[in-house]
Amino acid sequence: MKMNSIGLNAEKSQKLSNDLNLLLANFQRYYQNLRGIHWNIKGKRFFDLHVKFEELYTDANMKVDLLAERILTLGGVPQHTFEDYIENSKVPIGKNVTDDEQSIRLIVNSLSELLRIERSILETSADANDEGTNSMMGDFISEQEKTVWMMKAWLAEEI
Repeated sequence: MKMNSIGLNAEKSQKLSNDLNLLLANFQRYYQNLRGIHWNIKGKRFFDLHVKFEELYTDANMKVDLLAERILTLGGVPQHTFEDYIENSKVPIGKNVTDDEQSIRLIVNSLSELLRIERSILETSADANDEGTNSMMGDFISEQEKTVWMMKAWLAEEI
């Protein structure tokens, strides 16, 4: 079994890099959705939501960078074109979303997709004994679960 320079199975690291690229593409679409709703939100909740959406897109931007760096650490190459992101993402597209409830539902739906991908990566990274990716996915998951809970509470819906 061939090991890479950080002591992980090279073949498993390549699979993880591919999976992380899928997550990266979905995070890029999520990030762009957040920028769009930040810019376009209207209504009585504008001031609160405008600030919240900025907080979320700043966090998503940071996670995009962390993902790209982890892919590089594992020996992969992070995707970096819009074509790659469009082709490989499943996060719903939010075009011209201006309504507060529609915006929050877009966030919940996007995070649900990200969580599905992250949990799959968590299984793969555990199998590869990749604590770096495990830790990253665990951090992402716990933050996003809390955000989903808060957004569902805002919508007055059960988790």
